[in-house]
Parts: sequence; C-alpha cells; structure tokens
Amino acid sequence: VQLIPRLYDVTSGAILLDGKDIREIPLADLRRRIGVILQESILFTGTIRDNIAFGKPNATQEEIEEAAKIAQAHDFIMRLPDGYDTRVGQKGVNLSGGQKQRISIARALLIKPPILIMDDSTSALDLGTEKRLRQALGKLMKESMTFLIAQRITSVMQADQILVIENGAIVGKGTHDQLMRACEVYRDIYRSQFGEQEVRHYVEGRSS
Repeated sequence: VQLIPRLYDVTSGAILLDGKDIREIPLADLRRRIGVILQESILFTGTIRDNIAFGKPNATQEEIEEAAKIAQAHDFIMRLPDGYDTRVGQKGVNLSGGQKQRISIARALLIKPPILIMDDSTSALDLGTEKRLRQALGKLMKESMTFLIAQRITSVMQADQILVIENGAIVGKGTHDQLMRACEVYRDIYRSQFGEQEVRHYVEGRSS
C-alpha cells in the first residue's frame, strides 16, 4: 500500500491504475485519488471541522457531517461543548484513541477517494463501533477500491479477496470461506479470536 501512492516506487514490474502505470500519472493527481487512514491517527491543531475538511477545505458543513456520521464520529462530536468548533490540541491530545481514529476516517471519506487505504485504522474502536462503521462504509466501499490492513478477522470477513501474511510472505489468498477451508494460518487466527468451538461450529456448518 505504500507503493500505491508512490511513497516508494516498484523495483520490478508495475502497478496499473485503470490500465495506466502509476509512474506516468502526475504525483499530485495520483495522490488526490487516494485516501489513507493510518493506525496512528495524525490530527492538527485547530477545530474538529478543520481536521475533517483538511483534504477538502471548501467542504460544506453538511458534507463534513455526512463523513463524520459514516465514520461514527458525529455523535461524540455533538456531545463536545463546542461540537465541530471544538479545538483539537496538538496531535489530538484531548481526544481518545478511538475518537482520533474516527476523525481521521471522516477526513479520508470526505474526499470520496477512488482508492481507500485503511491501515489497521479501527484498532482503537470497540467491536460495536467497528461493526457500525463497517455497515456504514458498505456503499462507499463498493464505489472505491478499498485496501484493508487488519489483525481482526471481523474487519476483513466481507472482503472480495483476503491475503494472509506470515513472516513477510503470503501464505493464503481467497475469500473468508475459502481460507477457513484451506488455510491453517487463517484458521489459527480465527481460533485465537473466536475460540476452538466457533471454528468447529463453522466447519461443521459449512460441511453439512
């Protein structure tokens, strides 16, 4: 995913976007098409509104709130004394990890990027909030090519294709169902997160 916005360039082969080598696309144009949400959320001194609208300074309040609602941030923002005008301290020191992640997600969603990269960007969210976020993201993710990097299987279960990486190598590739049948590493991760009983129930249910 660091190759896609050309933080690094490939040393062999090529990455194509709509059939065109990304090295032939002006860098600013390429990066305008990409939304990146990192595990470590980076916020700037200013208001919450300023932070969400960073990539689209002319965004309307309605657009900002729509992105915040999808990111599951609107409700907690409205509970703050000054709402969207609440000042954010340097690096967001006055917000929790989950709140910072949701503001970062809203910032990326606001620009409606054709390519969305989420690098373990829901790790600080509780399971309920993450589930609501996944449901809200459903429509947008159908309109964008989305790369999800995650350690929670619940984050990637609905993906069209999942890559399982162990010690820097791809050890499994497929849908959730395919990997549960054919990839022991994936089953081990599932087992560690859901328990042995859930694995048995899953396998027995699929084979019956």
